[in-house]
Amino acid sequence: MDAIQQHMIDSYRAAQHGELPPPLPGRHDWAVVRDVRDRRRFDAVMAGLPARRRWRTALRELLTHGHHLTPPDKSSRSGA
Repeated sequence: MDAIQQHMIDSYRAAQHGELPPPLPGRHDWAVVRDVRDRRRFDAVMAGLPARRRWRTALRELLTHGHHLTPPDKSSRSGA
């Protein structure tokens, strides 16, 4: 059963009980994303870290400060 079918069943049940229908699927997705972001910022502040750090900034920092994302070269091993 997908989200639309579940919504239709929940709406039918709500109508039978005289209640308001549930919100459409996906209606509050961006609010959830904002809440998660705010929680991460709060946790960072509580840990003494900077609160605002964007993904692009973090990725640029990771790539430009000598961190290697590839595994070490296997040809330098002895006995291979």
